[in-house]
Amino acid sequence: MSLQPISRRHRLQTDIRTRFRFKRSLSKSDLFWAYIMVAPNLLGLLIFYIWPIFQNFYFSFTTWGDFGKSAWSGLDNYKNLFSDPEVLHATQNTFAYAVMTIPVSMAISLVVAAFLNQKIRGIGLYRALYFLPMVTIPAAVAMMWRWLFNGDYGLLNYLLSLVSLGPVRWLSDDTALYAVVLVGIWSSIGFNMIILLAGLQTIPTVYYEAASLDGAGATQRFFRITMPLLSPTVFFLTIVSLINGLQVFDQIFLMIKPKSTAIENTQSLVYLFYKTAFIDGDKGYGAAIVTLLFVIILAITMVQLWFQKKWVHYD
Repeated sequence: MSLQPISRRHRLQTDIRTRFRFKRSLSKSDLFWAYIMVAPNLLGLLIFYIWPIFQNFYFSFTTWGDFGKSAWSGLDNYKNLFSDPEVLHATQNTFAYAVMTIPVSMAISLVVAAFLNQKIRGIGLYRALYFLPMVTIPAAVAMMWRWLFNGDYGLLNYLLSLVSLGPVRWLSDDTALYAVVLVGIWSSIGFNMIILLAGLQTIPTVYYEAASLDGAGATQRFFRITMPLLSPTVFFLTIVSLINGLQVFDQIFLMIKPKSTAIENTQSLVYLFYKTAFIDGDKGYGAAIVTLLFVIILAITMVQLWFQKKWVHYD
């Protein structure tokens, strides 16, 4: 038997004993005030996050009529859900957006984080510039890109006209989804870069020095040292990015005209939920759509948690 599992088990047992001793050492007054301090966050979590989940699940079994009246309809919404071609198309658009956005964004963010992890002049300015899209209001980002993509007077078409190309209808039926994907990649690089940069800075430089002395090149050091030690950070970003990608709404809502034909090729499940529940007024069916999205995200997250054992290294 190796010493590593025994050492890890010993550390875990020691940590549990320490926690129990600390809890026994606290007085009832200390525990009371500790719960009082945590109560506002727990109450907000319960009211604004936990309760709406159960409420939405109940609404998915109801049918809504005029003047906000609802009636129990059982599984009718779910029967219609799995036979609705619009839901199927929205699901395909949602996965297409996530598949095209997340890998490209992660790859670019990793390159940028590695570059910004070097000791170069003005590094703080570069980091701020890359992170700027993350702190910008999503509505402002979408409106800016909508102007850039404008087919009549947009900046991209103006630049193409200088070389006798275009104009291109960027937000038309065939290219609208790719335009939304481009905005998603651009706006997510800053957040991913900051998290990856923090992960890179936690890797001890002694590993790289030892590998260099052994003759390892830059590529070997990246795949044998950087990626294994950075895998927990990459795993966290993969989960967060996938959840955010499957919930895409802002860019579609603000960039694509709601009554245009391009909306059919770009609308996501969240956009379809918004249109069904708040424009068409069918809150029960809208709740069923968003419940489907919740189940999809939960299933994919569980699969990711299971696969992390094969490629995520915490030691």
